[in-house]
Amino acid sequence: MTDETTPVLSARGLIKRYGRVTALDSADFDLYPGEVLAVIGDNGAGKSSLIKALSGAVVPDAGEIRMNGRPISFRNPMEAREAGIETVYQTLAVAPSLGIADNLFLGRELRKPGILGSVFRMLDKAEMRRRATQQLSDLGLLTIQNITQAVETLSGGQRQGVAVARSAAFGSKVVVLDEPTAALGVKESRRVLNLIKDVRDRGLPVVLISHNMPHVFEVADRIHVHRLGRRAAVIRPDTHSMSDAVAIMTGAVDGDAAA
Repeated sequence: MTDETTPVLSARGLIKRYGRVTALDSADFDLYPGEVLAVIGDNGAGKSSLIKALSGAVVPDAGEIRMNGRPISFRNPMEAREAGIETVYQTLAVAPSLGIADNLFLGRELRKPGILGSVFRMLDKAEMRRRATQQLSDLGLLTIQNITQAVETLSGGQRQGVAVARSAAFGSKVVVLDEPTAALGVKESRRVLNLIKDVRDRGLPVVLISHNMPHVFEVADRIHVHRLGRRAAVIRPDTHSMSDAVAIMTGAVDGDAAA
């Protein structure tokens, strides 16, 4: 649950313009330790621009981003990853023809110790498979039996599980999930929702971007409602209803008054 101290990740006054279009209009954001923070908003509200700014995919024109209270700026997603922010986009960004272990360590392959790794650049496939198996086991993905099987042979839910496992393995500070259940059936969505809870229970705060209100109200500790390029309100599932959230999203109810 939320530890109301210093936010793990926060932003103040973020502005991002694309020509005459203002995607972020002095947007604020706060993610606290050990919570699932859902980010919701209508199409065109600026959710994607906000998440891209926080994960290094876009550079805001103005404003400040802080991690654990310290100002930080990202020029690209790699810098955000190095800072401990892992993002799983809706497209997953997995390599379908590669195995599960290879996907978990894609771009961060382990090399054999000693001269075999340093000079001959040989990969330590056994260690990568061992760690991948442990990571999947920790997240309850025991239905995946063969760690070397190609990702393209997995179901949609299992592929999402691999992507989440990768983010949990390397995200030391924050895990961002963009519409993780959008293309999944009921059973596979349930598996992913359980994964989100597992990641939170392991101590990693999660940012969940989703249009699925029942999923949001099931797993979120707090809900960031985004409207017209800025944070309209922050509400809680135990004090507000789905109808309240939709009313704030659409502007039918003032966010400050509803929060």
